[in-house]
Amino acid sequence: MEDLLTERLVLHPFTVAEAERLVAAGAAPEGGYPTAMDVAGARRYLEVCARDGDPRPFGAFEVRVRADGRAIGGAGFHGAPDDEGAVTIGYGLIEAARGHGYAAETLRELLRFARAAGAARVKGDTDRGNVASQRVMAAAGMRLVAEDDELRYYELGWPEPAVTVL
Repeated sequence: MEDLLTERLVLHPFTVAEAERLVAAGAAPEGGYPTAMDVAGARRYLEVCARDGDPRPFGAFEVRVRADGRAIGGAGFHGAPDDEGAVTIGYGLIEAARGHGYAAETLRELLRFARAAGAARVKGDTDRGNVASQRVMAAAGMRLVAEDDELRYYELGWPEPAVTVL
């Protein structure tokens, strides 16, 4: 599978070997890449691969800045679409990369990609206190569908998936 490109970013799909190396290396010192969440995401990807096989194209991605190739976070899907065509998405950036619109750019590209790959709906959640992530999801067209004491749940669906050759 090829990298996904946006105006400023490269979303590089992890291979099993790359995810294993990231997990083995562990989290970088405070503020660096990979964060503990990036390591957890790579570990989740490896668990899905071990249990169900590689979920490509609905796998995990490393988010890199196109201009210099530096990794600034991770994003991706928690596995292949379920029986109703829904996928769950997640993303996170190192602190230094926040506030530059990279999260919104990443999410918009993953939503476009999910629809093109045949997903009928994309789900995501965020901590109640993470207002920035809530704004990113809402601006990308995802709507708030539920909340509990800890999380707010968002989703975006399409009446007919726009399947294209990837």
